[in-house]
Amino acid sequence: MTDAQPGTPETPVIRAKKSAKVQFTSTILLLEAFVVVFATFVLYGLRNVPAGLPDSVPNLEPAVIWTVGATMFVVLVVLSRACGRPGGYVAGSVAQVLVAAWTLVIPLMGIVAIVFIGLWVASLRLGGRIDRERAEYDAAHPDEAPNV
Repeated sequence: MTDAQPGTPETPVIRAKKSAKVQFTSTILLLEAFVVVFATFVLYGLRNVPAGLPDSVPNLEPAVIWTVGATMFVVLVVLSRACGRPGGYVAGSVAQVLVAAWTLVIPLMGIVAIVFIGLWVASLRLGGRIDRERAEYDAAHPDEAPNV
């Protein structure tokens, strides 16, 4: 339902788009949160497999595995909502280091960490570039509707 009078055209509500940088970085952190869940399952499954974990890793108790995995999941989800706020990108970059630290326990997580660090850097750079180009376009075309 609308409040418009019969026979009068409706004016569309124009909402500004969310920042591309915020969208990209929050998506990367959410995807990483689910990767951490799957890594937790892997770590839980490998704890009883002979030669499943590196010799440098002590035999981890299930409670420790699930606590660390759940904590990392929650941290990454919360940080995904903090992107765009002061310190949000710095905290997200620190989270990349924490996810890369899983390589010490699950060596193949190094590949995943490298991929996600690359995606994080790309989302910061490309998202910022898209936002700058949108702002330049809006400044050059002030008579048109904002970039919606």
